[in-house]
Amino acid sequence: MILFKKAADLRKWLETQRKADLNIGFVPTMGALHAGHISLLNTSKNRNDITVASIFVNPTQFNDPKDFEKYPITIEKDIDLLEEAGCDVLFLPSVSEIYPHGIEKAGHFDLGYFETILEGKYRPGHFQGVCMVVQRLLEIVMPHKLYLGQKDYQQCMVIGKLIELTGLKGSITMTVCPTLREKDGLAMSSRNMRLNEQERKTAIQIFKTLSFLKENIKPGNPDSIKKDANRMLIQAGFKPDYVEIADADNLAIVNDWDGKQKLVALIAAFLNEVRLIDNMLLN
Repeated sequence: MILFKKAADLRKWLETQRKADLNIGFVPTMGALHAGHISLLNTSKNRNDITVASIFVNPTQFNDPKDFEKYPITIEKDIDLLEEAGCDVLFLPSVSEIYPHGIEKAGHFDLGYFETILEGKYRPGHFQGVCMVVQRLLEIVMPHKLYLGQKDYQQCMVIGKLIELTGLKGSITMTVCPTLREKDGLAMSSRNMRLNEQERKTAIQIFKTLSFLKENIKPGNPDSIKKDANRMLIQAGFKPDYVEIADADNLAIVNDWDGKQKLVALIAAFLNEVRLIDNMLLN
């Protein structure tokens, strides 16, 4: 595995690979890697000649400074995992490498509806930060294919919108891969590292609540079932930000289901200091 810390060096190396007609797959991460990240890497390796991973904890997407400070950093372990998985290239930039003109000048993105609901509503500015870093990473790597995990359902949609806004839709194919889960159903997440033993046991209630929604969804207004799901989380010790059912294709909140429209259930909830998110396709 080749490690690059400078954007110019990585660009130059990748340009040589492109000239040799090699396909480039890209897996952007914030480190604290787990099997979910490695599954994205494996998918890229199976479908491309070269796979690039990046590790960068992006300060602009944390609307809570304390959350940024506590984000788990496991860089040596991450490098070992990537090498073991056969990653070809690791991009490990500094903040000044990603934001050479400063964070304030990184631009604004017209994300419309996505910034008014769910994560957009509860984490103001979060998706602007996501777009800032992803635009810069795509600009540097210029991959043929980009691989993301379904656990960040709304973020995947936002990045799809970013690819449209930046005119890259024809040159980059985005693939969203299924969420990888622990044996008990908990969605794999870097934030799980922050859970203590008791919190880890409690955390599976999010998966159980999503499964409850999947099993009990019926045509009509879903408000009653959402209230039941919300109550389940509160009784387990969570403080929910939202329990929502939306159109799986555009995230429009569903108030009256016709029994056919493709649905996704989405949850974000605090377990003490740790905020967990998850989602599940319902039909």
